[in-house]
Amino acid sequence: MSLKVEQSASQLLHEAFVSLRTLGKRSILALLGIVIGSSSVVALINIGHNAAEDAAAIFQDMGTDTLAVQFPDSSANRNPMPPTLDIERLYRQLPGLMHIAPVALFSGPVVYQGRTSNANLVGSTAQLAEAMRLQLREGRFLSEFDAGETYAVVGEHIAQALSQPDAPLRLGDRIRINDYLFQVIGILRDQPAAVLIPVQTNESLFIPLPGMRRVASAPQISNLIVRAAPAQDMNQLAQALGDALKQLLPGRNVEVQVPQKIIDGMTRQSRTFGYLLMALGGISLVGGGVGVMNVMLMNVSERRREIGIRMALGARRRDIRNLFLLEAVTLTAVGALSGAVLGMSAAYLYARVSGWTFSLASASLPLGIGSTLLIGLFFGLYPAISASRLQPVEALRDE
Repeated sequence: MSLKVEQSASQLLHEAFVSLRTLGKRSILALLGIVIGSSSVVALINIGHNAAEDAAAIFQDMGTDTLAVQFPDSSANRNPMPPTLDIERLYRQLPGLMHIAPVALFSGPVVYQGRTSNANLVGSTAQLAEAMRLQLREGRFLSEFDAGETYAVVGEHIAQALSQPDAPLRLGDRIRINDYLFQVIGILRDQPAAVLIPVQTNESLFIPLPGMRRVASAPQISNLIVRAAPAQDMNQLAQALGDALKQLLPGRNVEVQVPQKIIDGMTRQSRTFGYLLMALGGISLVGGGVGVMNVMLMNVSERRREIGIRMALGARRRDIRNLFLLEAVTLTAVGALSGAVLGMSAAYLYARVSGWTFSLASASLPLGIGSTLLIGLFFGLYPAISASRLQPVEALRDE
């Protein structure tokens, strides 16, 4: 019994391919429409997926356990920020905080052996290295014992700008900022940019926070960069930190930014963007389905006499329906597989050109191939039913 079923299925499939081959250019044009629709769905889903991952990676680099605090001015209180903060008080009030680094920012030229480069001057403490996950190429970062010293840690791009082929910047060299010479004790590795943190590591020069008085007349704290201990509720911790800072700085506005909230928002936004791209691909796929239905209707019209002969020889209506439905599904299956390969290739090339890291969206192939087969089944159903409802006598009259 199973052998007969297999022979019948293989025979029907063979007849479907023979029939589609006899259609010639018309079947090729319908196949091309299906390929374009299927490839659009696969490519757009993967492009949206990779775009969302690339955007989220910008925030992931700074760590979801990091908080960035700003103190914007308000019309009610324009008093300047203090040059220091009672960090120990924050540690006592909030044991969930592991590293707290106040930051004072300034900018200006730095000079080394006649070469000048504009740099972001960052005054901070030893906690900044852990709070920002800074990685050193050479030397060490600032320590708690360097408060009164003229020490500096140099970002990668500033080190390159001040170096010469025969005289690279080395540990122990002295860089002039205004009228002071700062000794280089560390050179950082190239660091990815962190969006929420105002410190651009590669273009910065880090000095002890008390040393900012040497380069700025009235330095003041502009930001706090905080890293939480593991397994903390970041939203609750951010609320508690904001309340503690408002007590410490009465009348000041305090904004605590939580990267995880932004990542979650971007995830929702990317999901909506993905649905939009899927809808655009679906419209293209429907166009291909209409082409399949058009080809199948013409196929039924040209094979009326064949249908009549089959019925006269004992073929049932469901046999005629299944035959034409199989032809439609066969045509769309070939287009779905070809479109999946084309869509994957297009998404990969787009990711390479855009500088993204390509990763396959797990839903792209099932959705692309599955939706294409459903479209073929849906648009092939009407021609198949029309063929099965033909009267044998009327069909045999066709010449």
